[in-house]
Amino acid sequence: MKDPHNQSAEAALAELQSSPNGLSAAEALLRLQQHGPNTLPEATPPTLAQLFLHQFKSPLIYVLLLAGAISLVLGEFTDAAFIFGVLVLNAVIGTVQEANAQRQAASLKSLTVPHALVLRQGEDLEINAADLVPGDVVLLETGNKVPADLRLLSANNLEIDESLLTGESLPVDKNPASLAPAQAALGDRLNMAFAGTLVTRGRGTGLCVATGRKTQLGGIANLVSGRESAKPPLLQRMERFTQVISLIVAVACAVVAAVALARGNSLEEVFLLAVGLAVAAIPEGLPVALTIALAIATSRMARRNVIVRKLIAVEALGSCTFIASDKTGTLTLNQLTVKRLCLPHGAPLEISGEGMTPEGELLLPPGIDALKARTAAERLARAVTLCNEGFLGKREGRWSHHGDAVDVSLLVLAHKLGITKPAMEAAFPLLAEIPFESERQYAATLHQSGDQKIACVKGALEKLLPMCTRMGALQGELPLDAAAIEGAAHELARAGYRVLAVAEGAQDLADPKSFGPGHLSGMTFLGLVGTIDPPRADAKQAIAACRGAGIEVAMVTGDHPLTALAIAKDLGLAQNDSAVVTGPALRAEQDGAKRAAMMAQARVFARVEPSQKLDIVQALQKTGHFVAVTGDGANDAPALRAAHVGVAMGKAGTDVARETADMILVDDNFSSIVAGIEEGRVAYANVRKVIFMLFSTGMATIFAFISALVLGLPMLFTAVQMLWLNIVTNGIQDVALAFEPAEGGELRRKPRPPQEPIFNRWMIEGCAISAVWMGAWTVGVFWWALQAGWSESAARNAALLMLVLFQNVQVGNSRSETRSGLWLNPLKNRFLLIGTITAQAVHIGAMFTPGLREVLQLEPVSIHEWLQWLAIAVSLFWMMEAYKFVRRRFYKA
Repeated sequence: MKDPHNQSAEAALAELQSSPNGLSAAEALLRLQQHGPNTLPEATPPTLAQLFLHQFKSPLIYVLLLAGAISLVLGEFTDAAFIFGVLVLNAVIGTVQEANAQRQAASLKSLTVPHALVLRQGEDLEINAADLVPGDVVLLETGNKVPADLRLLSANNLEIDESLLTGESLPVDKNPASLAPAQAALGDRLNMAFAGTLVTRGRGTGLCVATGRKTQLGGIANLVSGRESAKPPLLQRMERFTQVISLIVAVACAVVAAVALARGNSLEEVFLLAVGLAVAAIPEGLPVALTIALAIATSRMARRNVIVRKLIAVEALGSCTFIASDKTGTLTLNQLTVKRLCLPHGAPLEISGEGMTPEGELLLPPGIDALKARTAAERLARAVTLCNEGFLGKREGRWSHHGDAVDVSLLVLAHKLGITKPAMEAAFPLLAEIPFESERQYAATLHQSGDQKIACVKGALEKLLPMCTRMGALQGELPLDAAAIEGAAHELARAGYRVLAVAEGAQDLADPKSFGPGHLSGMTFLGLVGTIDPPRADAKQAIAACRGAGIEVAMVTGDHPLTALAIAKDLGLAQNDSAVVTGPALRAEQDGAKRAAMMAQARVFARVEPSQKLDIVQALQKTGHFVAVTGDGANDAPALRAAHVGVAMGKAGTDVARETADMILVDDNFSSIVAGIEEGRVAYANVRKVIFMLFSTGMATIFAFISALVLGLPMLFTAVQMLWLNIVTNGIQDVALAFEPAEGGELRRKPRPPQEPIFNRWMIEGCAISAVWMGAWTVGVFWWALQAGWSESAARNAALLMLVLFQNVQVGNSRSETRSGLWLNPLKNRFLLIGTITAQAVHIGAMFTPGLREVLQLEPVSIHEWLQWLAIAVSLFWMMEAYKFVRRRFYKA
């Protein structure tokens, strides 16, 4: 059914060929066959086999698979076994990590209601919600989750919490008689109830107009299921890095093949040389080291309340340049709180504390009469406590509450002033009441107060002002100053507060049962109550930390622009309304370029719908941002999926949000994102350190390999020896390098430009300098040994030891791109210290191990020779120290 909110209830019934008594059982069955069950599609969780195969979806893995296949074709089974063994190990580690994350993030599917109460031929029936069909008449009451999209037919004090879809923190008063424009925002469709939302108060009936995928919630599911997540930054950079490696391997192999053929080598020998060179160029240990580095970061993030569901997304937070955050429940508590009182002819009074825990106090401005101010505030608090249907109390030592959010927030205010509902009800027994109705816009109660009766009223200011003739100011009761009160209310509304008026007055009634709206006159106006969903205590500091780290933050919400701007000002996101863009304004702007410019400049997006959140994310991505999105509602799911990294709330987040996101904040705290950013940057830095270590030593091997060939020397290393260098001696160390702790200052650095490759200028320079130094000395040792009359095997053994020692030194150089190694405590990463010693010990041990010694063509060396090669290797440390000094001194890098 199209635009039911734009049609009267009668017209909607007629279009769906239904009636207020509902459908017949036969008609319902026919429609169920026609429309299908009222369910949302559920993604099947990946099996272990699928997770395992997913680990092979990496460009670098493809290159290694090709190298392994070539080795098999050429009969180099040892080489192939090494390569495939590494790939399997990498896949196992990644599978275990992602399977654990899936189990941590698992949650019950609870967005759709299992049962619904419907009218079938005038009789109440409880049916499975999946059996609902368009045309059914559904009965709603407090506590129900709405089972489908409904056009309301009747409502009795009906309020529905739609924050799941709109981000609006307050329940919405429903009015079946109202009509909304066809393009009205969801939050403005007062005659509708949407699937998955919660009835917080009252009763009602509604005509089912959409089920399953055709509901608003189903539309969000379609947006999510129809799109793939953006590639994480690390994956994008690794793809570019793999392209660089592939090009280098191709060029190097071509050079070697040309030289070898020119020297008269056979075609088979040329192929063996090419395989050996490919083995040297491709960092076979990188997938394992990369996976372990990300797994370590995952563990560190978990300790800081961030669960990572997708391993590759670990680094993404550290690379993001823009965070688009939901407001309700993410930046704010999603707990309505009284923060300000405006007493007649008095300065506004602030209330400390937030949320549903009554911890806080009345804050009095300087120069005010404290006793009179407190007395007036307590009088107001007494009135809102008596005229209240909520509950607030301690159960099993913990604060508990239920009822309307506004009523509970008023009880919290009263508790802060020392007033409790049980004490008030005992002192002022309830005689009669006028319940709140959306048409009436106020509620009133009548109480016995000694020998007289008093009425307490709360509600909309425009309804209460005509009831009042006097106002309770600090100076005593004065004639009503309506203009001043309206001005104060306007200022509260401009500051983003929801305004509630309070009044009381004596009533001369013989029969309390006759109490009604006609008796509410001649009352005393007590003041205005300003309620707001307050920001989280540490959200402002977290946003400032993001900005200090070079990351922009914007609020994206379905809430009212004034409310959103007030919260944004508190958080330091915006200073004036020029930073605010609304969903209707975006919809009205037809020029794509202007709309993109509006999105790029805004820091507060208000009254936006799910599809617009998605547009905002994609617009930011088109401008070159790496975008992170945070949210807790189903309305956030499409944007979470489209972002480079989606972050959902663990406590208050919906299942749709949690299952769509890449990461989950266990404590729902925006400040945990800052911890995630820091750990993400540490992870990326460690990935760069591992790549620098592997690539520089790999390039050193290539340089030495080709130099030996050009100089007419025998083949420097065998393919198995180069695998030994890359996987065993290097592999032990690079894995340990992944455990490197934070260097410090991660949050004081700007994010790396999105288009900056892993192999930037500094890494290229560092790799080139160290690779040439290591390669030249290695081929020099090989040449010297041959000139000294050593056998090829002995010379190759000396060169191999030389390069292993260089690796041991280079891993220390890799601990920081800029800081001097003299100031890096080796005990801060004991794994690396042990790994370096172990790598050298394993190589020396292989010299004395029968079988392995023959495969690797190794032989023992004397302590004198070992010390001689070690002295040469240490020269690399001083060479890189000189380079770092020049870089710090002249380039400020």
